[in-house]
Amino acid sequence: MKKLKRVPKFKSEKEESLFWQNANSFEYLDWDKAEKWVFPNLKLTSTPITIRVPENFD
Repeated sequence: MKKLKRVPKFKSEKEESLFWQNANSFEYLDWDKAEKWVFPNLKLTSTPITIRVPENFD
């Protein structure tokens, strides 16, 4: 069995985000033991919008 690294404690969500941008999650998590979860009652927290972009960018 592969020895996994310990996930560090983070002072902020921003610090955690920066860490995971550069870290390989396979060194920290055993994805073979991951469970699939379904959240059927989640509600959207944002409103979809339509943006029109011109065809020519000249």
